[in-house]
Amino acid sequence: MEALATYTSYPLSESDWRGRFVFDLVQALAAHPDCRLRLWGPPGPRPENTRYIASSTEQDWLRTLLEQGGIAHLLRNHPLTGLVTALGLMQRLRRIYRRETDVDLVHAYWLQTALPLMGTSTPLVASVLGTDMRLLSWPGMIIALRRLFRQRRTFLAPNAAWMVPILERHFGDCATVRYMPFGIADRWFAIRRNPDMNPRRWLVVLRLTKKKIGPLFEWGDGLFSGQDELHLFGPRQEDVAIPAWVHYHGPADPADLVNHWYSSATGMISLSAHDEGRPQVLLEAMAAGLPVIVSPLDAHREIVHHGKSGFHVDNADQLATALRTLGDPETNRAFSQRARSHMQNEIGTWAACAERYLDAFRTVCEASRT
Repeated sequence: MEALATYTSYPLSESDWRGRFVFDLVQALAAHPDCRLRLWGPPGPRPENTRYIASSTEQDWLRTLLEQGGIAHLLRNHPLTGLVTALGLMQRLRRIYRRETDVDLVHAYWLQTALPLMGTSTPLVASVLGTDMRLLSWPGMIIALRRLFRQRRTFLAPNAAWMVPILERHFGDCATVRYMPFGIADRWFAIRRNPDMNPRRWLVVLRLTKKKIGPLFEWGDGLFSGQDELHLFGPRQEDVAIPAWVHYHGPADPADLVNHWYSSATGMISLSAHDEGRPQVLLEAMAAGLPVIVSPLDAHREIVHHGKSGFHVDNADQLATALRTLGDPETNRAFSQRARSHMQNEIGTWAACAERYLDAFRTVCEASRT
């Protein structure tokens, strides 16, 4: 099978944090003998046995989009610029889809990148993320997507189980919907923790926006001093004031997190109020054996078993209790073992994820031939 993969986020270098899940899935699919890939997205490191089809002009445009934070970020913070940019993306994708007509299917990494397929019959596998669920609230979007899906064999692959009933309700009669969790790289499972409990180091890894930070700075004021330290990693995508008691390290380097921080950290914290699908950074942290403290979003509740692999917290007092509980070394080890075991049993590696996607590819291709 030959698939055309389209995406708007991708690491520009081996150390770049952006679009790591796309990079990892591309690597896993390209390693499989039953799959050939054509790639259209931002430039960056790619497997040798893939074909990159973005022109130099398109590469420059996609790189700029990536550096601006992506379509969703622009639409939230600069609506007019975001709309113009979104239209530019649709036009470019429309040309690509009409030029690359000899592929067996299109794999779109967001629903928005599938929309320009309208008017063609190429089979579609779409990875559905958290931001896509907000897209469904736009006027006329569900009607447009239903029309798109009816023109072809369509497979929707949400990366979180909570999305399935919503997608089934809207599209179950015109698309196959199946929960398809992304995988976790082997390097995270290979980490051996030896947390330093003096001081206790709590990690936060995210894009710095007001919604991503949530109430962390408000609730954490007074909790992180002396015995407990808060270490923050991530690029500034909004002008968010960082308190003096936060140890801010700038954008995350995955190799640095693996080789230094995750093995010695006490746990991971995410109090995000963002439209999360299934936060990859939390999956990786839990695979590394980090207990996690999270806000009670559906995306968090789905992967964090309260009182077993981490805690859901809804106020500052609950945060303080969670910090105190996981600060006990014996309790921390028990939560660590359960977190890693859950990731191994329920999510697995990127090789396992590639097999799930190859099954989806086969499904749409075989159905299209009948």
